[in-house]
Amino acid sequence: MPELLPRRSAGPAVDAVIIGAGHHGLVAAATLADAGWDVLVLEQRQVVGGAVHSSDRDGWVMDTFSACHPLALASPVLRHLDLPAHGLRWAWAPTQVAHLARPGESQAPAIEARAQDTAAALAQDAARDGATWLRLVEQYEQVKGPLLDALLTQWPPLTSAARLLRRVHPSGVADFARFLLLPALRLGEELFEGRAGRELLAGNALHADVPLTAPVSGMFGWLLAMLAQDVGYPAPVGGAGQLAAALARRAQAAGAQLRTGVSVDRIVVRDSRVAGVRTLAGEWIAVRRAVVADTSAPALYGRLLDPAQVPDGLRARVRNFAWDLPTVKTNYRLAADMPWTARQARAAGVVHVGRDVPGMVRWSAHLESGRVPTAPFALVGQMTTIDPTRSPRGTQALWLYTHLPRGVTDEGAARATIEHTETMLDAFAPGWRELVLDRWDQTPADLQRADANLGDGAVGGGTSQLFQQGLWRPATGFGGPRTHLRGLYLGSAASHPGGGVHGACGYLAARAALRDVGLAGRGLDRLRLGALHRLYGDPAPGWVGRAR
Repeated sequence: MPELLPRRSAGPAVDAVIIGAGHHGLVAAATLADAGWDVLVLEQRQVVGGAVHSSDRDGWVMDTFSACHPLALASPVLRHLDLPAHGLRWAWAPTQVAHLARPGESQAPAIEARAQDTAAALAQDAARDGATWLRLVEQYEQVKGPLLDALLTQWPPLTSAARLLRRVHPSGVADFARFLLLPALRLGEELFEGRAGRELLAGNALHADVPLTAPVSGMFGWLLAMLAQDVGYPAPVGGAGQLAAALARRAQAAGAQLRTGVSVDRIVVRDSRVAGVRTLAGEWIAVRRAVVADTSAPALYGRLLDPAQVPDGLRARVRNFAWDLPTVKTNYRLAADMPWTARQARAAGVVHVGRDVPGMVRWSAHLESGRVPTAPFALVGQMTTIDPTRSPRGTQALWLYTHLPRGVTDEGAARATIEHTETMLDAFAPGWRELVLDRWDQTPADLQRADANLGDGAVGGGTSQLFQQGLWRPATGFGGPRTHLRGLYLGSAASHPGGGVHGACGYLAARAALRDVGLAGRGLDRLRLGALHRLYGDPAPGWVGRAR
């Protein structure tokens, strides 16, 4: 039975409600408010930022979720918002990222601040790899503008993709497409003769949850490696929460209203169009134009919408939504810097540690086969090395994270994994345990409790694998932020382009809402909605999972 709306709004009416004040929600709020819309942001927690958050523990600033943000600094979406004018400052470590693969090694592959220095070190490992690195940097500089525009500012990326192809040159288009689709394992073999270049590429690829043998993992590794060389692995001065605070100030400066401690219970729909939202406290807020949900896809389609408003065909597809790998994160307060045996790691902001390329392939295979690895690969952030304000002089605020197999989130597996990572660190930084002042663990259950969008402790908002990108994110359709209901948009990492602190998901949702209120937009919207309702009309699509 459809929900009954009040005859008269008992609360305010606004142009748009943003559900969730994660960084994507704040970007959407600023974008709509810049266009003159009356915008209200409702956030369940008492603080804004979602997974962009930090806490102060006795003068130690610890990032709760995300920490180092190359995409944020490179993103044309966030650059356009001019966050430094709203208090955001960035900090960098002397070395951007180092990769430790063999216990006891005194030298390790690293991406230095200058491309020439990175290349010189790679050339020591294999003579031609230094020149290969400089060629990759040159090619990246050639395409980065239209590439980042295509990834982050348009859906579908028609004009930016055309610009990108012109930069590549017609004779290179097929090879460039192959380059972007290659698995990281194969791409490393084709590019580099030595192990150092291959390890840097593979380690960066595993910031996403795509196995090194799977398509597009090479693109992730290449992009993150090039970002590390271009803008580095920076962090906000004073903690990740400062990025969220700057976004909140920017949205408010544009006129958006922010309310924290407010839980939305239901998005109310009338005649296939959003009419408003109802809070858990019973408040009714009418919307004139749009609702943007900075929530997970399962939360939007399984909780916020009345079941009668979700077609069976859509529900069947969303049932197949795949989270990325569960994360186990450990935060340390150390009395001194980590005693890494490798010189490059001591100056690095981010350290990839534990496995060489074959070892990373085995680690990933264990995860994909449901096996908890006993020999882990981990990412380490040395936050005081990046930003000295994070902890008292001479100390180190450090985090480490690794993964569990998809679907394995129990406390026992998480605790065993923490023990395995600490044993692994013994081999790469002997004596490090003596420096530990205290430790704060975040299991997958802890992460989900702290932020409901991190289902099963998945910090990417949904797998980055090819089967859940583009037209298939979050479910088969036209891709992008638009949903099957007029005026309702998904503006979180569950929509294109997915995980990462870049603001694109919120920006694309806001831009779609702005276009759809125009005359041309309304006409195209009717065609799109008609096609989606036909697509989702089949209650049991033949190609969608098991029969029910």
